[in-house]
Amino acid sequence: MTNAILRRVLYAVLVLVGVNLMTFLLFFTLNTPDDMARLNIGGRRVSADQIETWKAVRGYDQPLLWNEQAQGAEKLTRTVFWQRSVSLLWLDFGRSDSQSAVDIGQEIRTRMLVSLQLAVPIFVLQLIASVGFALVLVFFRHSRIDFWGVVLCVLMLSISSLFYIIVGQLLFSRILKLVPISGWAPGLDAVKFLVLPVALSLLARLGGEARLYRAMLLEEVGKDHVRTARAKGLSEPAVLVRHVLPNAMIPILTSAGSYLPYVFLGSLLFESFFGIPGLGAYVVDAISAQDFAVVRAMVFLGSLLYVAAFLLIDIAYTWVDPRVRLE
Repeated sequence: MTNAILRRVLYAVLVLVGVNLMTFLLFFTLNTPDDMARLNIGGRRVSADQIETWKAVRGYDQPLLWNEQAQGAEKLTRTVFWQRSVSLLWLDFGRSDSQSAVDIGQEIRTRMLVSLQLAVPIFVLQLIASVGFALVLVFFRHSRIDFWGVVLCVLMLSISSLFYIIVGQLLFSRILKLVPISGWAPGLDAVKFLVLPVALSLLARLGGEARLYRAMLLEEVGKDHVRTARAKGLSEPAVLVRHVLPNAMIPILTSAGSYLPYVFLGSLLFESFFGIPGLGAYVVDAISAQDFAVVRAMVFLGSLLYVAAFLLIDIAYTWVDPRVRLE
């Protein structure tokens, strides 16, 4: 198992290197440092001196891939590729393009804590609510409760998250005035700003997740070992919890684990609409400000989290199902 994990870690490193190269090519071939300078400085007339000054402050005045004027290893290290792209591999994110004094790494660490306060409750409550709702539908399978429950799931997943946000803010913030419409506060004061986005996110995702988990559970209900458990006299709730649910954990883990990167990266939509200063809002602000350094850093961080999440999912398979082996 250790050898298999090490092999997958090596594969993950190759994936990250490939993502890094592709990101560099996309950002620095479609937009040259001169183009980035013009976009960040703004205005119709940008002088050559302004462009060179902007590039010098941010390190974009160096050659892209190979520095002929440098000596030894500096021919490679004193380049834009090494300092602004390769450095991402050891999590050196550099400084912002729009605000050269802002350290991107420090900003990510600060905002990640905010995103976790929003995403962790959503992740945990979503998993509990979706699996619980799916178990209820399976318990009442082939009944009217199951039928109307599936109809409700289809209706919920057919509605855009944006609709839930707009209606939720209008109803609970503007009309009922139960919670703030947007904003943020540190410490325990953050709870009042998190209640509405957490509830709306649960509502937006519950239909699709519960319908998916119901289909997974129904595949297990008719299997031989489940019929044997019923023949031994176990009640239906005990059969569902002790025999059906454990054997459906692999697809549930796959679905839930794919959400793990969002736990750290935050939600672009909910953080932006509710004024929560997390990583999702940070990406939106960076795109609006044409801050390519932040966007590159977040693209790499997202790929890193996805690779790590699916590695953890593979390991978790061996915990929930002893038949699975990492070979």
